[in-house]
Amino acid sequence: MFLRSATLALALICLLPMTSTTRAADITADSRNTLLSIATSAEASRTPDVAALSTGVVTQSGDASSAMRSNAVQMDKVMTALRAAGIADRDIQTSGINLNPQYRYADNQPPAIVGYQASNTVNIKVRALDKLGKVLDALVAQGANQINGPSFDIDQPEAAYTEARIAAVKKAQAQAQTYADALGMRVLRIVSINEGGSSQPQPMPMRMRVMAAAAPMEKSTPAAIGESSVSVSLEMLFELGR
Repeated sequence: MFLRSATLALALICLLPMTSTTRAADITADSRNTLLSIATSAEASRTPDVAALSTGVVTQSGDASSAMRSNAVQMDKVMTALRAAGIADRDIQTSGINLNPQYRYADNQPPAIVGYQASNTVNIKVRALDKLGKVLDALVAQGANQINGPSFDIDQPEAAYTEARIAAVKKAQAQAQTYADALGMRVLRIVSINEGGSSQPQPMPMRMRVMAAAAPMEKSTPAAIGESSVSVSLEMLFELGR
């Protein structure tokens, strides 16, 4: 008996080739029985407990050395502000230091260098999310003129993945029972389980670009945490019989 549905990504087959994950003994079935393959997935959600963002300083000057020196002075203030806000050294990592010439373009003339732009960017993790707004404000107050993020994450997602795996197994078992009932058969056993992969989708990060000359803020920058989810995909092989 064969039953195929591309829409639900399942196939009923009487014989399967032996693969590296399925031993021949595992799929030995009565010739009157049917093998059913079901692919499914499930999610589990948690309130995130860590935020990731990048911040840094962009400076410009007429010569390269001045641009870098000015950037170093301003970036040192930003790093001091990060540590004063309680960000540990392990949660601060330089992601890029760049120096680029700035050009003036004119008709029928080659580009002319008119100055240099220096930038220094760090990636940071904020673990005290109730202080995220104050951290952002402190960065701007101390000279940060680039902020990108935040994106929220689950610092230790193992329990959420376990919940998602259990939900995926139960979902596959329920689907197998539905097909068995429709065919007038019984689910005899689970032949194999393959986890196709797990993922941790992130909410769309809030992107900000703040000018150095921004006025002092009287109220902390608001940040909505929301939820983060993890997902697990499974493929389970069932044996159906009368």
